[in-house]
Amino acid sequence: MTFNDDGYLRPTWDDDVAIEIEPQAVSEFSRACPGVTVEARLIEGGSRHSIFGPVISAWEAWAIDPSIRHSGSSGGTLTAIVSWLLDTGQYTSSAGVVQSPADARVSTAVALTTKEEALKSAGSRYAPVAAAGCCRLDSANESIFVGKPCDVSAVKQLLDARGSERPLLLSFFCAGTPSQFATERLIQHLGIDTNEERVEYLRYRGNGWPGDFTVRTDGGRTVTASYNDSWGRFLGPTTQWRCKICPDGIGESADITAGDFWHADGRGYPDFGDREGISVLVARTALGDSIIRRAISSGVLGAKPADLSQVAAVQPLQVRRRTTLAGRMAGATLGGRRLPRYRGFQLLRTARLAPLQTLRSAVGSFVRVREEAERRPVKDRRRKVNATSTAFSGASE
Repeated sequence: MTFNDDGYLRPTWDDDVAIEIEPQAVSEFSRACPGVTVEARLIEGGSRHSIFGPVISAWEAWAIDPSIRHSGSSGGTLTAIVSWLLDTGQYTSSAGVVQSPADARVSTAVALTTKEEALKSAGSRYAPVAAAGCCRLDSANESIFVGKPCDVSAVKQLLDARGSERPLLLSFFCAGTPSQFATERLIQHLGIDTNEERVEYLRYRGNGWPGDFTVRTDGGRTVTASYNDSWGRFLGPTTQWRCKICPDGIGESADITAGDFWHADGRGYPDFGDREGISVLVARTALGDSIIRRAISSGVLGAKPADLSQVAAVQPLQVRRRTTLAGRMAGATLGGRRLPRYRGFQLLRTARLAPLQTLRSAVGSFVRVREEAERRPVKDRRRKVNATSTAFSGASE
């Protein structure tokens, strides 16, 4: 996986390495890759919420340990669950994401085996990362996989296709993956010239809720930006196209999904003022529900039942994307864009919740796709791309 010219990770063939492709690999890829196909999780004993998908139980939750709650991105709930499961020997390893030892500006996937390692991986990383690379599929039933909804979907669909056991799947509400270059521009905006100073520490948020974007150089200089500025002005606007047509920003394929349970201001909009973190935890399977309840009874989590209508009110991006996706897809298709196949998400039914916004989204997507096609060099517009490479280009995020 290498960065392309736009700052996103894409698969790259290494011509110096001989690769023997097994006969079933192509069909497994087509079944698992979220750039090709995404399947909604079937309901397993719960109900299907129009916005938040399959729900066994929903909780307003936070880590009891104040240090975990403070360091995590919201209530520290995923960090608390993973560290507890590893520390008590219920699982042997977990996928995690940390800053690269070679370059703090870059995110890298690691395998976590201890509570201490899990605590070091607390906090969001708003940048591209090849998260699935450290997932131990040979001992899946002993492992935990934490990743973006698309990562979790890929692991679940791959192992389902093989008929194999799955790891415990944990995910989070995702607004999309920004370009790596957005991180670089934000660092420069804060006055750091990376040609003269080396970044030794970079944190996107956490250490408070939502917490600041924080950079420290090897010379000891520290600069910060608020979540509103870092995500709202620099990172969020660079999310790639595949993320903007995502049917699953709320992690349907996971056993447990976590998200920010923002407080609302007087107008009902999310309030990003700093305070003690609170997460919404959604159990999507009996396994996820059991783990949440045991974490509560073991003193790992504090929690109370959550009202998903209140969650929807403070997660307007997830609501808007879900209700208008059918329109965006229709407009993009009419504009000539190829799209993945989405199965089981009931997008037409959800579109009825916001018909006018869906229509506007269809028109807007059609216009943007046509404008992009006109700006593209003629040789690129005429180039034929085979189906597999096209699928790969949308798969990494």
